[in-house]
Amino acid sequence: MHSRRVDQIRDGGVVAILRGVAPESAIDVATAVVDGGVTALEVTADTPNVAETIDALSDRFDDVLVGAGTVLDAETARAVQLAGAEFLVTPTVDGGVIETGTRYGTPVATGAFTPTEAVRAYEAGADFVKVFPAATGGPEHVAALGGPLPQIPLVPTGGVGPANAGEYIEAGAAAVGVGSAIVDDDAVANEEYETIAENARRTVDAVASGRDR
Repeated sequence: MHSRRVDQIRDGGVVAILRGVAPESAIDVATAVVDGGVTALEVTADTPNVAETIDALSDRFDDVLVGAGTVLDAETARAVQLAGAEFLVTPTVDGGVIETGTRYGTPVATGAFTPTEAVRAYEAGADFVKVFPAATGGPEHVAALGGPLPQIPLVPTGGVGPANAGEYIEAGAAAVGVGSAIVDDDAVANEEYETIAENARRTVDAVASGRDR
């Protein structure tokens, strides 16, 4: 199960981040994202009623991974696991979250920016290193990290979208994490679900193009 989830994140190449989406809108928003070809959804732990949203999305989608992001500690990690989270994402290196994920067979993408942080996270058991904030260093930073550390799967997040996702993949990223460039706040508020689907579609296409280069 663990390896299947890791492979699905790698193969899909895009983790769409739902931050602050109300539970009553989450199904419609997620459906639009999935219609755009994304197969991994991350609901941030600071979203109101996050457990309810994760549970609802897990029930709704059979072939889509539903995980939790902005997981800051082991207690939160366990709570979202019990709600059905199939992967965990952190903004920082937290040994408790990694340990909790490993103990219960849940893949973890640990936030890091420097080579030292990346190695510490990977050695502690993280399955992916979330290069965050990606926009600070851009694709060049991802390439620089991947040069001496090719064994670590990198997932740049923060400032990534359809316009540059392919560049990050070409730089060596295993996948990308994408928030507002897919789940645009105005589109959510105005129920413009086709816009969200198109954002997702363009990002998935950009990742595919990056892999073909």
